[in-house]
This record gives sequence, C-alpha cells and structure tokens, in this order.
Amino acid sequence: MLTLHRAALVLPDPADPTAPSFADGAVVVRGELVEAVGPYGELAAAHPSARVRDWGAASVLTPGLRNPWGQRLLERDYHPDPREEIGVEPVADGLVGCTDETRYGASARRGLQRMLGFGVTAVAGPFERAAVRTAVARSGLGVLPGASGAGAEGGSLDPLAVLPLAPAVHGRVAAGGRADFAVFPVLSALTALPVLPVEGEGGVRPAPGGCLATVLGGRLVYRRR
Repeated sequence: MLTLHRAALVLPDPADPTAPSFADGAVVVRGELVEAVGPYGELAAAHPSARVRDWGAASVLTPGLRNPWGQRLLERDYHPDPREEIGVEPVADGLVGCTDETRYGASARRGLQRMLGFGVTAVAGPFERAAVRTAVARSGLGVLPGASGAGAEGGSLDPLAVLPLAPAVHGRVAAGGRADFAVFPVLSALTALPVLPVEGEGGVRPAPGGCLATVLGGRLVYRRR
C-alpha cells in the first residue's frame, strides 16, 4: 500500500545547505521505504491510488531526529508510570543504584514512547542493561554510537529543545531509503506562531515541544491527538 505524506514544507536533508526543499511537498512511502520525494501535485498525479495524509498548512516534514543522550535518559533517569501520580517528566538519576531489570525495562519503554512524540527515530547508546537493550530493539528506533560526553550530563527527550535542526536530524529522506521521518508544526514569520531565529529554507523551522507525527520504517508510530 502506498501512503503519500503531504506537508507545507518538505526538507529532505536539512544538514545539506545545497539540498532541495519542496513547498507544498510530499513523501511517498511504500512499505518500509521512501518511493519518491517532491512537489505534492506531481506525486499525487503520479500515484492517484495512494492514501493521503495531509499534515496541514503549517507543517514541515524532516528526517527523524537523533537523541544523543539515550544512555543517560534510559539507564539513569526514571520515566514514571502515570499511575504513580508524580508527573511525566524524567526523574534525574532515578534509576541509579536500581537492580530491578523489570523496572529498567518499563521505564525505558515509557521513555522511548515519549521520544517518539518528539520526532526521534534514532537514539545513542551504548546500553548496558539487558532490559533497556530489549526495549530499544523492540521500539524499532535506530541505535547510534554514543557521542563523546553526551550521555553523562544533561540532555533532553526533545532534541530540538537543545540542538539546531541540522545537527538534530538523523539521515535524510530520499527515494530508496528507509522511511524514517517526522512532521512538526512550524515557527515562521509568515504565521501567527511565535517567531524564533529562522532556520532552514523559507524562513521556517520546526517548533520544539513535540511533533505532529513520527513515521518509523514506514509505520505511523506517533500522531498528535
């Protein structure tokens, strides 16, 4: 089955300043792979039977994000169960000294689910806990080598709260490549949204604070309600 994801702006490779962008663009997905990237009108005409997901007039589609603080966020910080009624934010160092693999695994699954809500499609290890390795593998997120010092202190579930777009993305959206991407609301001088220093094509940048949708291996794994 073909799915056509339409966005007001498609940035297939924000890390490459020479890469093309597409206003009113689209990405065609077949199975786990990207079949085509380009203007919406052309792709819709070429794939009339494709299911269309239209993400709206204030949206930007980019490659999924990488989270370089995965080891700390998943093996040191604790992600509460909503039933504990202590909020949803990670408890810094809440797993330090813990020996319960079940607790590690449950916390990691909740943390990974929240990462998907920020457009993350790859996370940096290495992961020492078996339960955390299992949770990451089952999530479908890519695993990256740990960045030097990235896992030790600080970090955020939302890479865009800390990093500019270009270093925050993982890979690019290209025909034949794995369909890992995210769709964000935009911050733009042309909209009524708050204005931050502009970045990328068209004076537009993704808004931090969460995405509209995350696609991982062609599957829609997160959609904002």
